[in-house]
Amino acid sequence: MADGEGCEATSAGPEVTDEGMNLNVDLKVKIGDLDLKNPVMPASGTFASGRQFADFLDLNRLGAIVTKGVSLEPWPGNECPRIAETSGGMLNSIGLQNPGVEAFCIGDLWWLSKNAPDAPVIVNVVAHSAEGYPEVIKRLEREPSVAAYELNISCPNVDAGGMAFGVDCTSAAEVVSLCRAVTNRTLIVKLSPNVTDITRIARSVEAAGADGISLINTLLGMSVDAHTRRPRLARVVGGLSGPAIKPVALRMVWQVANAVAIPVIGMGGITSAEDAVEFLIAGATAVGIGTANFTDPRAMMQILDGLGEWCKTHSVSVTDLIGSLSLEA
Repeated sequence: MADGEGCEATSAGPEVTDEGMNLNVDLKVKIGDLDLKNPVMPASGTFASGRQFADFLDLNRLGAIVTKGVSLEPWPGNECPRIAETSGGMLNSIGLQNPGVEAFCIGDLWWLSKNAPDAPVIVNVVAHSAEGYPEVIKRLEREPSVAAYELNISCPNVDAGGMAFGVDCTSAAEVVSLCRAVTNRTLIVKLSPNVTDITRIARSVEAAGADGISLINTLLGMSVDAHTRRPRLARVVGGLSGPAIKPVALRMVWQVANAVAIPVIGMGGITSAEDAVEFLIAGATAVGIGTANFTDPRAMMQILDGLGEWCKTHSVSVTDLIGSLSLEA
């Protein structure tokens, strides 16, 4: 997606002021039918639905709020311990614990509609079967405060022996097609990096009807306690996130952005405004902030403010940056 293809600015040039900032820079981007006032949002699973962060930042300033994964029925999650710190990041094996879509609608979604009405809500959808995804979406279609869906296809497909949907082109496309059939809202697909060629998966979900792609999800890793000779996670392996995965994420965002015509939301180890700028230059239309939220609950505001300052200093809009990577010596 070179030169910002698949992303439209709602106005040209550095003329629009982002709410809460005195910077005359255009931070607006578009993903599917979503007009976002800026490209900064939380990565799913690192922000719950925002309640815990409301005392530290203005949720309404975010480009969007991406919720934790929501399933049709309650999921208990994995046994503990399920978090382990690593050099340059963390491992998690939470297991997509959530109370189910009905509880989500009357709880967190209701709270967001009252406390963050200016931030579009993107609900991350999870399921153990291809048919489970559209069932969650059918329930959410009754909620006017939902702006878009992010399909987490890194979930294990119980009908295929536990293989994740996102590692196979056919199963990934099937999930997207089933969901596309039940909604006209913006449909974003979150890709797993644990594949041989991520561009093949990206092209398959684009062809099936995705409006955008978010990547990367966590990399598989493990940690061992040398003293006890036991794994630090109850399930042995978990998802690695944080600054350690940034080079891998940046590479995959660049590959996917050049393989599809739909917008890409880049994430993986972003901790500063300059990190965000790098992802935009590589081809991302927007950025997701994940592990940084755990180390500093104000991280997204600092990144957003820093992005505005960076654009002002360099006399550019966000859309000027998207896909502007130069390969010339």
